[in-house]
Amino acid sequence: MSWMLFVITIFVSFIVVRIGAIAFQLTGLEWSLAKFQALSCFTGTGFTTQESELITGDRQRRRIASVLMVLGNAGIVVMIAAFADSLRPQQILQQRLARRLLPFSVPVDLLPWLNLLLIILAVLVIYRVFRSPKLSKRLTSFLRKRVIRRELFTQASFEELLLATGGYGVSKIGITAGSPVLDKTLSESELRRHDVTVLAIARAGKTIPNPSANRRIRLGDQLICFGKLQNIRDRTCMNP
Repeated sequence: MSWMLFVITIFVSFIVVRIGAIAFQLTGLEWSLAKFQALSCFTGTGFTTQESELITGDRQRRRIASVLMVLGNAGIVVMIAAFADSLRPQQILQQRLARRLLPFSVPVDLLPWLNLLLIILAVLVIYRVFRSPKLSKRLTSFLRKRVIRRELFTQASFEELLLATGGYGVSKIGITAGSPVLDKTLSESELRRHDVTVLAIARAGKTIPNPSANRRIRLGDQLICFGKLQNIRDRTCMNP
């Protein structure tokens, strides 16, 4: 029946948006920003100019955004069609099915209102399920494992924490074996030359604020940097 198609589409849409948020997070976006951007791409709303730089400036994120946009447009079309069809007077077959499922007879004229009631209740249930902290955490963990296992894209070793104007922001980068700045001092890394400032270094559970130019970058360090986000990625992360 049409109302069931509408509800299924709503449920699948929630799943797709959550998978998109996980994908964005794995490419380095902070979780709350990743969720907002996934929803923005899927619905085509709220995609601001400043935050769009985080998506358009990265090849993997552009691919994720493109898939979300295509699925979002298709999902919206299906939902509109299913919702409109569910409010039409139903055929005799559907009337008979309703009589079997309900302990009382349902006139044909009341079936659209019954469908609307079922849609509202189903949407509320789905919304409560996805808003539940425990269920949402379990679902996100389950989906994240599946996304990582698929290896659809390279997992980033950095996390963008704050978006500023002109493509500038704060990023937390984990230094891996392939990083171009590994075993170099901050001066040797030439990060400042590329408009990147290291605000702090997190090492072995301790934080080194405002590190000096002769501070050497070690394996496992986490650099808290401010600068143009594209430059931070290019100068500190291993090339995929």
